[in-house]
Amino acid sequence: MTKPPHPPTLLVIDDEVQIRRLLRVTLEAAGYRVREAATAQLGLHEAALAAPDGILLDLGLPDLDGTAVVRRLREWTRVPVLVLSVRDGEADKIAALDAGADDYLTKPFGGGELLARVRAILRRVQPAGEAAAIVFGEIEIDLAARVVRRAGAEVRLTAKEYAFLRLLAQHRGKVVTHRQILRELWGPNAEENTHYLRVHMTHLRQKLEADPHTPRHLKTDAGIGYRLVD
Repeated sequence: MTKPPHPPTLLVIDDEVQIRRLLRVTLEAAGYRVREAATAQLGLHEAALAAPDGILLDLGLPDLDGTAVVRRLREWTRVPVLVLSVRDGEADKIAALDAGADDYLTKPFGGGELLARVRAILRRVQPAGEAAAIVFGEIEIDLAARVVRRAGAEVRLTAKEYAFLRLLAQHRGKVVTHRQILRELWGPNAEENTHYLRVHMTHLRQKLEADPHTPRHLKTDAGIGYRLVD
């Protein structure tokens, strides 16, 4: 029996508990998984830790303005960001969008419009014409379902293992540096933690390679990074 696709995960960064509760109810009813953060710093930490599919961000956070949060995110990730704010001035909208936000929705808003905006920003993650699956050897990465299969059987990967594999697959044949991987998967403050990569690469090879000690597809470029080859 084919398993349904994994539901997208959304991170809500808002200091108002009532708004977070409302967003959680609305989003979970529509099939999304929801994570929450009440401050900018917690939100940035969650964004790096959980690797959400999309972020819903309030501008009026207690520790850092939301526009600055967008700029910080854009230093290391392309995750789509929907700004939710009571600020309805044109200057605020321009600043947020120029900082790297994908869309801007003024509070209060209806649930239907919110969900439509979420669907729209998530569609941008996979541009038209991008392959729905990446195949190498007997491995298939189903990008739509976020599922990895080996010889037709699903392989259980952690969220970080999946993100690591997908990043290498999207740059297939090219070396992805340690720094680039760490910034993309763990955030800008993790660039020295190369031991993270060694541990996760070991697990990926054990799960995907016929001989993990002599990998065919997941190659190491010593002192530089990793690359995926067919």
